[in-house]
Amino acid sequence: MAVPESDTGDSADGEDIASTDMSSEPSSRTDETQPQFLGGQDTRLEDDLAELKDRHLRLAAEYDNYRKRSSRERAELADRAQASFVAKLLDVLDDLDRLVASDPSTPLTSLREGLSAVDRKLWKELQDAGVERIDPVGTPFDPALHEAVSTTPAPERSKEHVVSATFQPGYRFKGTMVRPARVQVYSEQAQR
Repeated sequence: MAVPESDTGDSADGEDIASTDMSSEPSSRTDETQPQFLGGQDTRLEDDLAELKDRHLRLAAEYDNYRKRSSRERAELADRAQASFVAKLLDVLDDLDRLVASDPSTPLTSLREGLSAVDRKLWKELQDAGVERIDPVGTPFDPALHEAVSTTPAPERSKEHVVSATFQPGYRFKGTMVRPARVQVYSEQAQR
């Protein structure tokens, strides 16, 4: 069977492969004939890169220092605020210590009056700090604010799911729930 002739010429002798210079002869390419892409800019680009890396490292270190400093300042601010609150409570504790150290023969009514005054003073300081007491008797049961610990039969249908008694009041601090109120709830499912 005969091999068809090529349209591009005789490839058997290798003369038509000019585009893929695979000869052992040196190339016609020289440094002078090739375009210079980096040329003298090579060292300038390396210097710019080194400068940018240095700036990046300095910026990262500055940010890390800023983050640590602001965290430390927030902790110090919180400590100062707590110290201020504790200082206000020290007066209450002093009054309580005086009450406890009072003469054992002090009449009970005087002790109760003193204890009541200490209680009022403590609550004033807590309320000034943002503490709010939750005593939900007579309000609809809300599981976000109340913890039902028992149920009791509702005296009438309209009292269904209403708080009937508070066993332990709840507390909020500046709008955030600290402890839910523990309550008894009217429910028709309660045992009669």
